[in-house]
Amino acid sequence: MGTAIEDPVTATDWSPQATGGLLRFITCGSVDDGKSTLIGRLLYETGSIPEDQLATLQRDSLRFGTTGEAVDYSLLVDGLEAEREQAITIDVAYRFFTTSKRRFIVADTPGHEQYTRNMATGASTADLAIVLVDARKGLLTQTRRHSLIASLMGIRHVVLAVNKIDLVDFDQVIFEEICAEYKTAVETFNFRSLVAIPLSARFGDNVIESSRRMPWYHGPNLLQRLEGVELGEAVCGPFRMPVQLVSRPNSSFRGYAGTVACGRIRPGDKVAVAASGRQTQVTQIITADGALLEAHPGNAVTLVLADDLDVSRGDVLAASDAPVGVADQFQAHMIWLSETSLQSGRTYLFKLAARTVSGSITRIRHRMDLNTLGQMQADELALNEVGVVNLSFATAVAFESYTESRDLGGFIVIDRQSNATIGVGMIDFALRRATNIRWQELDVDRAARAALKGQKPAVLWFTGLSGAGKSTIANLLERKLHNEGRHTYVLDGDNVRHGLNRDLGFTEADRVENIRRVGEVAALMADAGLLVIVSFISPYQADRDAAREKLPAGEFLEVFIDTPIEECRLRDPKGLYSKADAGLIQNFTGVNAPYEAPAVPDIHVRASVGTVEESVDQVLQELRLRALC
Repeated sequence: MGTAIEDPVTATDWSPQATGGLLRFITCGSVDDGKSTLIGRLLYETGSIPEDQLATLQRDSLRFGTTGEAVDYSLLVDGLEAEREQAITIDVAYRFFTTSKRRFIVADTPGHEQYTRNMATGASTADLAIVLVDARKGLLTQTRRHSLIASLMGIRHVVLAVNKIDLVDFDQVIFEEICAEYKTAVETFNFRSLVAIPLSARFGDNVIESSRRMPWYHGPNLLQRLEGVELGEAVCGPFRMPVQLVSRPNSSFRGYAGTVACGRIRPGDKVAVAASGRQTQVTQIITADGALLEAHPGNAVTLVLADDLDVSRGDVLAASDAPVGVADQFQAHMIWLSETSLQSGRTYLFKLAARTVSGSITRIRHRMDLNTLGQMQADELALNEVGVVNLSFATAVAFESYTESRDLGGFIVIDRQSNATIGVGMIDFALRRATNIRWQELDVDRAARAALKGQKPAVLWFTGLSGAGKSTIANLLERKLHNEGRHTYVLDGDNVRHGLNRDLGFTEADRVENIRRVGEVAALMADAGLLVIVSFISPYQADRDAAREKLPAGEFLEVFIDTPIEECRLRDPKGLYSKADAGLIQNFTGVNAPYEAPAVPDIHVRASVGTVEESVDQVLQELRLRALC
């Protein structure tokens, strides 16, 4: 479905009537397109600035102003000292204003590519986007990026504000060329409305009053469009509420607190728990202000249910006659927000509504070319890139597509080590290709296999730089365990690359997949009752943590073979460091690729201090303390 755009020159079919209610909108575009100035003028001209702030604005305009005017409107929004000093906006600034026809919340977001995460934050709750374009520069990559993100985040109404029209002598031809180019660029974005307005934020042309300097333009000014845009009824289907808290102030009360995401709910209505499908009836709707007869989207409530069901934080309550979907694999659009690239196979945390689960990107289907908006093959997503991916979660979750529900279809990606938000995503649909696959219960389990061998299974994960001594220590350790009658197996990095992983190279993406596969194999061998010794550089902590998660608690030991890189270079048994220094080997750990040393390993072996025998004895002693041998 294409985007409908009104003829910006001859349009007269725009509504000056107030639609009422609240309009949330966002301003976006490239650096220095005039976003803050535009919002500042709207606030100023609508009388939304208290007198004390007006005095401060006039003083700051003399001190920080960049326009040379008595009032620099951008300073109303660019409130941070760092922003003023650099003349850029680096934060999302929310402002509120009201006219006789409507209430508004506006988010002024950064234009610089580095702050794409801020733009996505502002867009996540907006109904309309004002996309600013400098009339002198035309469409830029950031214009396309922000328009794409606005579309992905569910914004369906757009105003194309061609700003600084005064700097091109109010040229109608330039304005129409920009409109035509933008219309072509966003024709697949499914915007419901797109109105183009030529304006000058600095001088106020077509902001709240129609400009006399552009007699060729017959459309609405900006404020008229904001007041008149018809949002229509919010698309909202049956009742859904993610449970944020199970409230038990005493033994006689149990309530389920959350914010209604969709639909309406009344006492007596039947609901179902998404995960289990169990049904019950709502008996009470409680709020801080007392009981309600009906709750609507956005209401924060506590529901009391007729039956004592297994419901916990992260579960979703839904109308019993319209159950919500539950799945563990999805296709989704992703906006990547980290300087460390997204890698297939790496484990991340995903937060959907009130639920946080472990999972990974199993496939990057393609990334978007922001200049052509075409699809490009990709093995990773870099900072600020947009792509389509397949996801796999460790646990099934309740969901709806993002087009149906922002609350149940949107998620953030969290780095497991730093706890930082590194990506945002929008679920397209569930991948149901594996719904016929069930775990086959077997009569002989891991405990029976281990008992037959007279030992406890475990995975000893040796990590360290090339030349640290991992393989040497692992080999001697297995020999000693074998002599004691233990059932063991060594998974060595070089050996595995001769078979199972021979198709993988040494890029970061291939290293992630290399460790993922080995983690799966090691877990299977432990399930067979073996003591498994894994000897891999495994440079990334996230990948080692993902391998740990595949084992029961206590069965994974991270063994850090800690040898300084200077000592590793002196040993250099394969001559790899010399080749890497000469540029003959790319992505070599410690030279031109990173190594993330374990912060708190289970066993810390300083291999350069003692002999190989002493290193092995240290590992054996720890295994005996843990009753693993």
